[in-house]
Amino acid sequence: MTITAPTKAPRARGQSQFSVAWSQFRKNRLAQIGGVFLILLYLMAIFGPFLAPDGLSTYSTTNITRFHPPTPIQFRDPETGAFTRPFVYQYGQELNLDTFVNEYRPTDTRCPIYFGVRGDEYRLLGLIPGNIHLFGTGQESPDCNVYLMGGEALGRDLFTRIMYASQISLTIGVGAVLISTVIGLLMGAMAAFFGGIVDTLIMRLVEVLSAIPGLFLLIMLRSVFPQDINPIFALYMILGLLALISWGGLARVTRGQLLSVRELDFVSAAQALGAGNSRIMIRHMLPTMTTYVIVGLSLGIPAAILGESGLSFLGIGAVEPYVSWGSLLAQAQEGGFSSITQRPWVLIPGFFIVFTVMAFQLLGDGLRDAFDPRKRS
Repeated sequence: MTITAPTKAPRARGQSQFSVAWSQFRKNRLAQIGGVFLILLYLMAIFGPFLAPDGLSTYSTTNITRFHPPTPIQFRDPETGAFTRPFVYQYGQELNLDTFVNEYRPTDTRCPIYFGVRGDEYRLLGLIPGNIHLFGTGQESPDCNVYLMGGEALGRDLFTRIMYASQISLTIGVGAVLISTVIGLLMGAMAAFFGGIVDTLIMRLVEVLSAIPGLFLLIMLRSVFPQDINPIFALYMILGLLALISWGGLARVTRGQLLSVRELDFVSAAQALGAGNSRIMIRHMLPTMTTYVIVGLSLGIPAAILGESGLSFLGIGAVEPYVSWGSLLAQAQEGGFSSITQRPWVLIPGFFIVFTVMAFQLLGDGLRDAFDPRKRS
């Protein structure tokens, strides 16, 4: 009679919170689509000067093509029907004798499109110099231009302006939320850890900020500075203002959650071992807010983008020569109803704003469901 020793069942390996959340996130197709779209948008912003056929403020001083219509790209020779090098027709202005308004009409002049052409100089990420553009008509004729999305009030290519505007809108949104997140976490942690007069002062400051409507507070703080300030300083100022007014909600949530964490054993053990207050808050208490911060970032960035676009739309945001989606959209307001009937392409920057906010919302909802144990499947 032989006796076999019982075999030990393999021990199941536990999964971390982030691995479980990642597996749940992969099941949410809409959130993945939103994440992919955001990656494409930020790649577009990074390589915007390369993708744009012109420079940021390139326009003709002799032939101003105000609100030039989009130029369709032709791939076939209209005479033979054979495929040829892509080209666009040059447009000319003719006076409409019925309305007495200059209208753009295509001429017989062809403007061939080349790839990898040299043009206006730029710097990728502000560091890497270059003058190669993805496409363009070259230097054959100064009046031969490609208007993929039409032109704006000064005749500048709207597609080029949107590429450069994406750098401002997307960067300010992320930067403002990152700064406000750091301020909100530190303020909430100090209020929860120290309590007493520190807690009272911080919470009263939060209540003051929340009592004033956000857009009104932004306009009031922006009006303190002159309108014709340095364009670079204006961008940093907008970033700081957006961060200044948006940290209060996170500080209040952080305080509420860390009040219970402060009484847990690992915090008491750190205090008994002689850890300083800053180390306890940063290394032991704040990491418990990780999941909330991740979700809050994904949902806070679109709010900051809308805030910056609102300021620029009102004319107190980005200053020329820099431009954002909101300042481009302001030109649609200047045209009134004719912006819809005669030049609808000036509304395209608004679609970029809506598209970006929608992508962030899809991603944020997916992350929130992935980290929520009650919604896991």
